[in-house]
Amino acid sequence: MSTEPAPALRVLIADDQALVRAGLRVILEAEDDIEVVAEAADGLEAVDLTGQLVPDVALLDIQMPHLDGLGAAARILAGGRGDQTRILMLTTFELDEYIYEALRIGASGFLLKDTPAEQLTAGVRAVARGEALLAPTVTRRLIEEFTSRPPAQETAPEIFDRLTARELEVFTLLARGLSNQEIALELFLGETTVKTHIARVLTKLGLRDRIQAVVLAYETGVARPGG
Repeated sequence: MSTEPAPALRVLIADDQALVRAGLRVILEAEDDIEVVAEAADGLEAVDLTGQLVPDVALLDIQMPHLDGLGAAARILAGGRGDQTRILMLTTFELDEYIYEALRIGASGFLLKDTPAEQLTAGVRAVARGEALLAPTVTRRLIEEFTSRPPAQETAPEIFDRLTARELEVFTLLARGLSNQEIALELFLGETTVKTHIARVLTKLGLRDRIQAVVLAYETGVARPGG
């Protein structure tokens, strides 16, 4: 009995440089399981096309004319399409000053424009699966770089009353950028148990992924840079 192949991941590319878009398209469409459904030259076009086509992943350059990647991401996610279209930001510099804001908005991660082809395709697949595209080491660097500034707005600490003592421990370690394996070693738990705790934490706090958990922890003072 034959099985139907899984549908290809549908990707939108938004960048104001035609050569960059063309290069990304070539890399992505070389994969059998990825299809580029549209290209956008600015943020407004990206928002419009995303609304029409609902791609699985939108690759958004941070700096674009008319509406930048941050504004485009905010509009896309505000439209309730966060579970349908994952946002993957593109940047020229690894510690772009806008990256932290992109993560606050709800982007699933970021990639450098000169990322090797195999990392680009792997990143698109990971984000499409609902994973956050930030290795723990990168998470820590972003935390140190962008959360030393005072938060613009704090979430009421009472939100953490929803968590058990163990879940709060897991949340705090998660905010420090520890991987599931590192959290398991720190708390003497199995990795499966850690995954279960993380899933419960995200659900109780209304968060989509571990990146948003990191942002929330630093904005509310549960975790601090260098702590």
